[in-house]
Amino acid sequence: MLDWANQFNICIFLDNHQYQSEHHSVECLLAVNAIKSFTTTNTLKHFLTNENDWLFGHVAYDFKNEIYNLTSANSDGIGFQEICFFQPQTVIELKQQEVIISCIDENPQNIFEDILKLITHNSQYTILNSIHLKQKISKQTYIEIIKKIREHILRGDCYELNFCMEFFAENVLLNTINAYNKLVNISPVPFAAYYKLNDKFLLCASPERYIQKKDNSIISQPIKGTHKRDLQNNLYDEILKQQLQKSEKDKSENVMVVDLVRNDLSKICKQGSVAVNELFGVYTFPQVHQLISTVKGELKNDIDFVDVLKATFPMGSMTGAPKLKVMQLTEQYEQSKRGLYSGTIGYIKPNKDFDFNVVIRSIQYNQSKKYLSFQVGGGITFNSNAEEEYEECLLKASAIMQVLQ
Repeated sequence: MLDWANQFNICIFLDNHQYQSEHHSVECLLAVNAIKSFTTTNTLKHFLTNENDWLFGHVAYDFKNEIYNLTSANSDGIGFQEICFFQPQTVIELKQQEVIISCIDENPQNIFEDILKLITHNSQYTILNSIHLKQKISKQTYIEIIKKIREHILRGDCYELNFCMEFFAENVLLNTINAYNKLVNISPVPFAAYYKLNDKFLLCASPERYIQKKDNSIISQPIKGTHKRDLQNNLYDEILKQQLQKSEKDKSENVMVVDLVRNDLSKICKQGSVAVNELFGVYTFPQVHQLISTVKGELKNDIDFVDVLKATFPMGSMTGAPKLKVMQLTEQYEQSKRGLYSGTIGYIKPNKDFDFNVVIRSIQYNQSKKYLSFQVGGGITFNSNAEEEYEECLLKASAIMQVLQ
């Protein structure tokens, strides 16, 4: 199915890898071929008001510039536009033993047969030429920047700041489908995505939900707090999990983001309806244990996705607090534009329910430029240890490193 979708100029494939939770939405969802595209919030809002159909797409991190009247001058080797949504010609849903194909001006049976007939040539090779990964920021520079961020926190400029750095490679020939399959085989997660937009690709192994709407309820599930796993020793792995649960540093990071999310949701939710359903939940993923909290609210009347986006984006787990100040500081200290990293990808249903992830643990690739990039980061507080934060970044990058070997 993914090989078939990759023939089109635009496609999005979303897979939850059979994770089951209270807020489970879809197992597998594919959209291909744009009937209409929307690259501004005005055109998107007009469609949401007047039409009832699926929409798929992304919001890149620099959409913050429109919301907060900011600017960005750092380098960008990939070139995803700030916002892009499309009404797909074909949507395929997988639900356990059921396949649902919905399409415009196509015969679903023909599509089903075309996919079954497709002969895939899945080479074992992910990368078609050798690559040399480089860091935009050296370890020493990273440590010096963390010291400067801690000085800002000491002065009261901010409480927590999510600082990110880029790894990149040039002249890369990448088999994107094989790379995605390898990535999610190493790290199967509930918010994985394969996204093709002309010559630009996102291969995403994200464990984090940004925002979900079902009927009039809305939830956000920020992740903040990470500990490594020991896959060779179950007993020690459980100890590491308990250490995360008891870590005051990680809990302080998490609760600051939870407060930020509560504040964001209060702008669009009915008074008194915003509540923390779960605080400091410990969840286990293939490489790491993480702290996840769930914040829920009841939307005010006549609130649509664009209103939610402008009230809550960028997500608190990828910015910090207070949001405006830390976005200004990250622009000062980071040396690359984040692109889709720290942004979101997802879908809006015909009934206007939606679900969007946080784009982390992801490879971005510009096929025309042969430029490959991925970014990692972490929440910096006054108690952060720069060496440990650097090691946590490498831990978060480990699955991608394996893919690119």
